[in-house]
Amino acid sequence: MKPRRRLFRKRQKTLNRSMAGNATLFFFMAFCAVFMVLPLVMVINNAFKPLDELFRYPPTIFVRNPSMDNFHDLLIIMSNSWVPLARYIVNTLIITGGGTLGHVIIASLAAYPLAKHQFPGKKFLFSMVVLSIMFSWQVTQIPNYLIISKLHINNTYWALILPACAYGLGLYLMKQFMEQIPDSLIESARLDGATEYKIFWRIIMPNVKPAWLTLAVLQFQTVWGNTGNVFLRDEELKPLQYALQQIVNGGPARQGAGAVVTLIIAAVPITFFVICQSSIIETMTTSGMKD
Repeated sequence: MKPRRRLFRKRQKTLNRSMAGNATLFFFMAFCAVFMVLPLVMVINNAFKPLDELFRYPPTIFVRNPSMDNFHDLLIIMSNSWVPLARYIVNTLIITGGGTLGHVIIASLAAYPLAKHQFPGKKFLFSMVVLSIMFSWQVTQIPNYLIISKLHINNTYWALILPACAYGLGLYLMKQFMEQIPDSLIESARLDGATEYKIFWRIIMPNVKPAWLTLAVLQFQTVWGNTGNVFLRDEELKPLQYALQQIVNGGPARQGAGAVVTLIIAAVPITFFVICQSSIIETMTTSGMKD
């Protein structure tokens, strides 16, 4: 027993870092955190910069003479437009909310039989899902357009929501998480008379909450930046990202208003991530299960 205790103590000592090592790691992580947060700080400061500071070279991170003129210019630009800014925001919320919610539900429903049921062609279907992750959106853009045209849903919200629901990475992520749930838990629920519907919504989905929260954050950020130029023709259906492009393309005089719209676009997904982050951390620490 003594040699084992000595070996354990030696291993325990080797795992413990010194104060200098902890300090070095802390300063390295602090440097990385500051480096990663600088773009966000610059976006916030740009919204309050006057035009002379926006066009200054080399650019500055912090604003020297904060002003609300950019916000005022944005209100004037959007008030002169026949489509108000609120309409763009509503369109973005509809497209983003529908695409995110639809993707989480469809990916979860499709991942459950792949993870917990046996049927012919299961491995082949999952291989196709993994293969689809390798293709970029430029490769699938033409097939998506042809499918949307055949369904006659061009120039509608569904033209952006349906492609967002079909994303292989979400199905792969949910399937991998569902495989970690013990089969004995599902069998116990079946013996108690639970249907597959109840098992999915009351057992599977609560236990894979970290997966679908993470998936919702990733998909929300992806759909939020969609301009909809390929499928949407009517101006009153365009999302907020399209309005940003039009404002920026208006010339140097609109760069201040463009900075404000950039702040609006960045604030929503960041807020959504901050709200979901606490839930992801909490569920990650409490959802470990073993047979």
